[in-house]
Amino acid sequence: MLINCPFCGKRGNEEFAYRGAATVQRPPIGVDTAPGEVSTAWMDYVYWRDNPTGLHRELWYHATGCRAWLVVTRNVTTHEIVAVEFAKDARR
Repeated sequence: MLINCPFCGKRGNEEFAYRGAATVQRPPIGVDTAPGEVSTAWMDYVYWRDNPTGLHRELWYHATGCRAWLVVTRNVTTHEIVAVEFAKDARR
């Protein structure tokens, strides 16, 4: 699988490290729990993930290249990469 890094160009996926889904949001700390307890929001964040088909936004790190964090939109069924953008730009 080739990932088109916006800075380095097309590179093999062995240069990158997969870091998980780019759509997962970290819950706020200690909003609905007593000290020493864990909220269900945190349990879901840490342990539960969807197993999507079709398009999925993923976080990748260009470990042996420019060391940029990238958001890759990929069809997880066909491995076709639809879009690649810097993670800092994807948040906006």
